[in-house]
Amino acid sequence: MARPILHSVTSFDLMRTSGELASSTLDYISSYVVEGISTEILNELCHNFIIFNKAIPAPLNYHGFPKSICTSVNYIVCHGIPSVSKSLKKGDIINIDVTVIIDGWHGDTSRMFTIGIIHKQARLLIDVTYTCMVLGISVVRPGNSTSDIGNIIQSYADNMGFTVVRDFCGHGIGEDFHSAPEILHFGNNDSRGVILEEGMFFTIEPMINIGTHNVKVLRDGWTVVTKDKKLSSQFEHTLAVTKNGSEVFTLTC
Repeated sequence: MARPILHSVTSFDLMRTSGELASSTLDYISSYVVEGISTEILNELCHNFIIFNKAIPAPLNYHGFPKSICTSVNYIVCHGIPSVSKSLKKGDIINIDVTVIIDGWHGDTSRMFTIGIIHKQARLLIDVTYTCMVLGISVVRPGNSTSDIGNIIQSYADNMGFTVVRDFCGHGIGEDFHSAPEILHFGNNDSRGVILEEGMFFTIEPMINIGTHNVKVLRDGWTVVTKDKKLSSQFEHTLAVTKNGSEVFTLTC
């Protein structure tokens, strides 16, 4: 496995810029995430916002992905493809995942949105998922390991009665969209994982399910759904390991 890159101070500045635009894109789109809007319109709005800000939507044409953002509704775990035929309705939950490129550097973040009043179990799922991400970030510091991230996330999710998706994970990021290290969101007691060092950049993006952790990829080759068609939720931030802890690049303003 490739060794994670240890980035310079200059790289931190560049990642702050890309991370800020990624989070600003989600802030911008939030008022449009309403009943009746299609996920394709959300895609077009985000695409235009990113281009207006002199950046590139990283997902577009990435290994053939056809859109500029991912829109994952209800039991879609990740990589949902925006569509004119998919309109949001009351009670839906949706994850919108945005990655932008500015001057060659990637900022990657996702957030959950709700349409009207949602079921109390869906609300708990979203709250638990957000806490899982925050807990994962809380253990990021030099000398800890990627396994510490997965262990604390799975422990909390299990205690709250939910499951952690194991087929997809966080990833190193920077000038490359995906690189080392892999950030598993579940425990791996057989390994210490990768020891964290100052200058590493990566995402933490737990995917938490109400039912089984098992998932499958649909025929389009991208859309990942829960096998039991029960709800899934995800939050994501891009962050760096710093001298004394971490810096999150994609915090909202």
